[in-house]
Amino acid sequence: MRLLDLKRQIAAMKRGTIMVLCCSRSVAVFALPLLTAACIGAEIDEQAEELVGEAESELVANNGYLWNGLTPNGLTPNGLTPNGLTPNALNPTALNPTALATIKSPGTNGALARELMRYIVSCSLRPDQTFAFSWTDSSGVAHPELYRGDLGYAHWWATSPISNDTYVQHQISACIAARVNWYGVSVNISLRNNELTSTWAERAAYPVREGAFWGNLFAATPYLGACYDSVGYVRARQVQRDCAAGHVETDPTTGEVTWQQCGSMVIWGSCNQLCNGVDTNAGFFRGCITNYFVSPYVRTDQVVTTFLTPAP
Repeated sequence: MRLLDLKRQIAAMKRGTIMVLCCSRSVAVFALPLLTAACIGAEIDEQAEELVGEAESELVANNGYLWNGLTPNGLTPNGLTPNGLTPNALNPTALNPTALATIKSPGTNGALARELMRYIVSCSLRPDQTFAFSWTDSSGVAHPELYRGDLGYAHWWATSPISNDTYVQHQISACIAARVNWYGVSVNISLRNNELTSTWAERAAYPVREGAFWGNLFAATPYLGACYDSVGYVRARQVQRDCAAGHVETDPTTGEVTWQQCGSMVIWGSCNQLCNGVDTNAGFFRGCITNYFVSPYVRTDQVVTTFLTPAP
C-alpha cells in the first residue's frame, strides 16, 4: 500500500476509535508464521496525525531506516538492567517486580528506564508486536505507554526468555548501541548487518558509512564497543551523531579540546583498522575486534553498521 493511500485511510478514521492489537508469536526460528499464537488487545484513541506518524515510522523501519535518539544516560545504571530482563518474557505481565517497578517509577530513573525499554522493544519485537503499560506521576496522573517493535531480532521474546541465546543478545545490544545519540536528537539512519537486508533505494539514499557497533548489554558484565569510518565520521558530526567517533568539546575559556565517549560505550578507533570483510552489496562490516586490550585477534560478527544521508 502506498503511503499516500495509507494517510487517506487513517485521516478517514479521525472521528473513530482505533483498536490496536498487541500480538505475540512463539517460534524457535526466524521464520515468521502467519497465524497468531497469542494476542493482547489495547484500545487506544489517537489523532489522525499521530497515526500517520506511526504508519510512516513502521514503513520506514521495515526498510531498515530507523530513528534514533537514545541518550548516553539511558545506558547508565538506572535500575533497569537488560541482563535482568532475559530470564523473563518481554511483556509487562512477565517482568520481574524490580524491572516493572523501575519502568513505572515517576522519577528520573524511571524516565531513563522507559527510554531504554522503548529501544529494547524496537530492536527485539516486530512491528505487529507492542509493549504496553501505564505509570503514575507524582501528581497522581496516569501515563499510558505503548512501545512498538521494529526489527524483530527476538520476536519470540514476547513469550519466552532469551537468557541462553547470546547470539540474539549481541544483535539486540548492537542495535541499541547504534541508536544512541549524544544529543538525544532523532536522526534517520540505516542499520545493516547479516540479519538486516537493505534495498537498492535504501543504499542509494543512505550511502555514507558512519561506523559500527557491537557488545552485550545482557552479559554479567555489560559492554558496548564502537568504531568510526575514517571518512564518514565527518558527516556523522554534521548531523549530530557523535557516538561512533566521540564527542568533541572545546573549553570556551582555555580553548582545551576534550574528547568524550557516549556513556559506557568504548570507542576503539577506526573501523577500517578494526573491522574486516566488508559486504560487497550493502557495505556493512562483517566482523570487528571485540576488545583490542584483551586480544587483537578475537572478533565478533554480531555487528551493526550505520549509514547516513549524504551532505546536501
